[in-house]
Amino acid sequence: MTALEIRLRIIFTNPKQFRCFHPSQSSIQNPNTMEPEQQLSQETSKKAAKKEAAKAEKLRRRQEAAAASNAASGVAGVSIEELDPLAANYGDIPIKDIQSSVVSGQVWTTVSSLTDELKDQTVLIRGRAQAIRAVGKKMAFLTVREKGFTVQCVLTVAPDLVSTQMVKYATAISKESFVDIEGVVTVPPEAIKGASQQVEVQVRKIHCVNRAATVLPINVEDASRSEVEIEKALEAGEQLVRVNQDTRLNYRILDMRTPANQGIFRLECQVSNLFRQFLLNEDFVEINTPKLTAGTSEGGAAVFKLEYKKQPACLAQSPQLHKQMAICGDFGCVFIVGPVFRAEDSYTHRHLCEFTGLDAEFEIKEHYSEVMDIVDRLFVGMFDKLNERCQKELEAIGKQYPFQPLKYLRKTLRLTFEEGIQMLKDAGVEVDPLGDLNTETERTLGKLVLEKYGTEFYILHRYPLAVRPFYTMPCPDNDAYSNSFDVFIRGEEIISGAQRVHVPELLESRAKECGIDVKTISTYIDSFRYGAPPHGGFGVGLERVVMLFCALDNIRKTSLFPRDPRRLEP
Repeated sequence: MTALEIRLRIIFTNPKQFRCFHPSQSSIQNPNTMEPEQQLSQETSKKAAKKEAAKAEKLRRRQEAAAASNAASGVAGVSIEELDPLAANYGDIPIKDIQSSVVSGQVWTTVSSLTDELKDQTVLIRGRAQAIRAVGKKMAFLTVREKGFTVQCVLTVAPDLVSTQMVKYATAISKESFVDIEGVVTVPPEAIKGASQQVEVQVRKIHCVNRAATVLPINVEDASRSEVEIEKALEAGEQLVRVNQDTRLNYRILDMRTPANQGIFRLECQVSNLFRQFLLNEDFVEINTPKLTAGTSEGGAAVFKLEYKKQPACLAQSPQLHKQMAICGDFGCVFIVGPVFRAEDSYTHRHLCEFTGLDAEFEIKEHYSEVMDIVDRLFVGMFDKLNERCQKELEAIGKQYPFQPLKYLRKTLRLTFEEGIQMLKDAGVEVDPLGDLNTETERTLGKLVLEKYGTEFYILHRYPLAVRPFYTMPCPDNDAYSNSFDVFIRGEEIISGAQRVHVPELLESRAKECGIDVKTISTYIDSFRYGAPPHGGFGVGLERVVMLFCALDNIRKTSLFPRDPRRLEP
């Protein structure tokens, strides 16, 4: 069907909307011969006429689009008399209508707010067509998803409400397309298994805002399945699609749409917000530090090196040096939320080359236990609020990745490194008493702590000085150990903290001992020559907190666009 035929069909079907007037029929008067009241009435009529004309034009475009959709769906062979009189109630929205040309004042309802309290009310929703199922030619079901919430929408052929052409149009919409639906909320007698909202929307109008490709690289439904579902299906002789991790990350945009991923990243948002809110309430100041540095901050070689205006530079391994310099600048208590870069070739489940660091630094009065006190209150309060505020998100995550809630004490357990080593030795595990713990020994110690103390969240402090960064303060009673600590969740380290060296001479000698060229950090060391208070702090990886709180098996699940040794896109 040509564009001309489509327009003629619309005109013949709705002649009143396209009525033409002869100039001799005009009732417009000469304004010079009119009374003021008549002129005002005439001006008002003109405005109303313009408004009606705009409405008519919008309707005409909708009808053209609907007729074009009918033609594309195989309705082109029908006669003009058979054209659907309800065509304006469905179809693809013309681009002109979604180019911010008008503010209609329509009231939109979110899918998450669709409850039985809205029974018999007409609502307007927008979301993705997650699933479409036809039941014959006169009925269809659409599952519409918005921000992880879903509702079942029903089209049933009825006189003056829903036509067979409208049902046919709806069933031809590709999955993951954006649709606008207007309809009446009803409450079915039985529970709805395929949607989060326990109401239905009886569709009266459906328009496609933007169509997704007919064939998608991965199916969101497949990506939402749990391993438990897949294994049960295999046992029953049914083969379900398993979407592996690399495929998910290659098509991360689609993978993000699963209920579990919606839950993960909304939970992650809460973690960073709770971190901020707690520290702001403790009179901390949020600062932003450079990510381009002249020297290393951790003392290792695992940095991303680059040229900065013909000078050697690297991406910051942490904001450590600059947050300490801020303390020297009399801010007292500071924190940073920002990217951290590590060039380590770590192909593990818990390492990334770029992650979001949550860092804090502040003056201490007497003892580095003051730092552990802050960590204790911060994270116990955070866990409480996550369990309280994020129940829907945790439920969605647990449905795909089943896990047990984190066990933690009201007062966080603190063990010395020596006590931890002794627990391992008593369990028959041989470890270097002055060496660092590897992943296996961390997990073993985590199990021992859980069995003995009933907690999966604890602090291990007084680490050997040899395994800590150069800026860590040695212990006063034994310089083989340091005033430092690590914090563990489910047997894996998430936080490192310590009292820092604030004496420039000691700081310089410690840097040399760790093989650092002091010239590259001269401005950092000099900042302590102008007078610096005793201070300490800690750093934690945002993605790792979420991963371990939800007992996920890989940190890439909690990084929106992961960067590891093998991945630089999307």
